[in-house]
Amino acid sequence: MTHPSTMSAVRKSSLKPKRQGSIELPQGQAEAVLNIDGNPVHLTNLTKLFWPDDDITKRDLLQYYADISAALLPHLRDRAMVMKRYPDGAFGKFFFQKHAPESKPDWVPVCVIRHPSANMVDFPVIQNLSGLLWVVNLGCIDLNPWYARCDDADKPDYLHFDLDPTPGAEFKHVIETALLIREALDQRKIVSHPKTSGSRGMHIYVPIARGPDQKQVWSFAKALAKELSAKHPEVITAEYRVSKRPPKHVLMDYNQNAWGRTLASVYSVRPTPRATVSAPVTWKEVEKGIGIEDFRLDNMAARVAKLGDLFEPMLAKTNRVKLERFL
Repeated sequence: MTHPSTMSAVRKSSLKPKRQGSIELPQGQAEAVLNIDGNPVHLTNLTKLFWPDDDITKRDLLQYYADISAALLPHLRDRAMVMKRYPDGAFGKFFFQKHAPESKPDWVPVCVIRHPSANMVDFPVIQNLSGLLWVVNLGCIDLNPWYARCDDADKPDYLHFDLDPTPGAEFKHVIETALLIREALDQRKIVSHPKTSGSRGMHIYVPIARGPDQKQVWSFAKALAKELSAKHPEVITAEYRVSKRPPKHVLMDYNQNAWGRTLASVYSVRPTPRATVSAPVTWKEVEKGIGIEDFRLDNMAARVAKLGDLFEPMLAKTNRVKLERFL
């Protein structure tokens, strides 16, 4: 059951666009109701510090997502959203929530997916700016969309690798691993797209034509990870057991393609110092050298305004890899 947003005793604001796809959130007030997409969006605790050392408030987080929404929303639409909520800010306790909360407004749709336990889970789906601000207002600092669209939740339209440095490894080793993965994919005539994780590593994405199911996509990712870890044992590991992973290596985590696993989306802010962002980058930038802290809440919107959405090829209906030929 869903309920409309409560708007009593809250100042209402109908704000003019700051620029296309964005709005200017009110300054200096703790709560507001914004009329966005014709929907009343109730925002709370706007003055609460989410990054105390950087003086970044919840309002600043919401403003970032409003500013980046034109580039971000196409990557979220029609996908279930796994909510990772940080009610006390970036460094407070967090919890995962899959079922849409009962307070969800009627104008936020849901995607019902059968869990392996046979339970049905109703995930929220973020289709527009009002839905985006609603879910971020719940304390979702980063956004974790499903790997497949809701009309066929078991047929991914991308595969990805999560590159995670083990203790003692540096970000230069992550870059080295990313370039080795690109080389292996290029040899198979598979185009790939890199982004920083916004945390410690990188994510490599491949757009695929829908057809293979989730288990088949996972199997391909596992096979490639095992192949490259055997070919480059000095830097890459595919060992999933933490106790068995070697130090000073980079985990090529294929298991993020397993059922129900998600990664922080492109343009997601991460609960890290300086509010770093999961940023799409070019392979030329990777070759020249990048750093996690190069991309942050305070500079990502300007980068997108200048370069556009570097992850736009992930949305194209053409030039998607037919993974069947590798299975």
